[in-house]
Amino acid sequence: MNAQKPGLHPRNRHHSRYDLEALCAVNPSLRAFLTTNPNGETTINFAEPQAVKALNKALLAQFYGVGEWDIPDGFLCPPVPGRADYVHHLADVLAESNDGTVPTQASVLDIGTGANCIYPLIGVHEYGWRFTGSEVNDQAFASAQAIINANPGLSRAIRLRRQKEPASVLTGIIHKNEQYDAVLCNPPFHDSAQSAQAGSERKRRNLGQAASDAANFGGQQQELWCEGGEVAFISKMIAESQQFARQVLWFTSLVSRGDNLPELYRALTQVGTVKVMKKEMAQGQKQSRFIAWTFLDEAQRKRWAQTRFKG
Repeated sequence: MNAQKPGLHPRNRHHSRYDLEALCAVNPSLRAFLTTNPNGETTINFAEPQAVKALNKALLAQFYGVGEWDIPDGFLCPPVPGRADYVHHLADVLAESNDGTVPTQASVLDIGTGANCIYPLIGVHEYGWRFTGSEVNDQAFASAQAIINANPGLSRAIRLRRQKEPASVLTGIIHKNEQYDAVLCNPPFHDSAQSAQAGSERKRRNLGQAASDAANFGGQQQELWCEGGEVAFISKMIAESQQFARQVLWFTSLVSRGDNLPELYRALTQVGTVKVMKKEMAQGQKQSRFIAWTFLDEAQRKRWAQTRFKG
């Protein structure tokens, strides 16, 4: 694997092409969305939100043991391989303080877990971690809770917490005496509804589709855009992280645009982080990355791992 062009993480289950027959076997409703591409190969129409939703339902059932999964129309329907990549790279970040071993005892906070609850579903299955998911949107909260309730065992591993302060990221979610081994976040990356719409149109054009009002992977306002875009959101998260410096081992966030990194690095320096890392990821042509920061030095991180990961 070329270091300049990262592919999917080695532990990611989605290196090979989708086996559509096997996926249709676990979710027969997917068959209605099968189509043939110009090369005569069977595929699905990725510009059709219902098709992407049916594919996700099948992938989560086949690979992650999630038998019941659904989201309300209009909510973000995430590409599963890319979301799994974040979880696997996060596991490597945690392993760094634990003699290179991915911890099986880890407590992770997912900021804005969404109607789809995707990161907890993957993290619980792959590593047996415990998750807390925060959510500001009532309908998304209800959807994520319905997924947890519908799948045996998940209510022991995933709890949801409502963010009652829409302007806050971590404040109001991390309670006084709690500790989390990691925080993960997929922030809204557009800075306006117009920008989100333009991004969706670009995706549709790339997929060879006509213009439409619907975002092709769905998405509510809180999921797709916020005032100031991802820089404003992540900067807020960085500023708030300082007050939880001793309660969290690693704070992390996806950064969709590489040219936003310098401003975020400046913000991380200002709050006095001890270590900052960047993990590059790629899914096909799509380049992505997340940043991770901690206020604990190496000795403190090792001690943290010894007390929390050895259970």
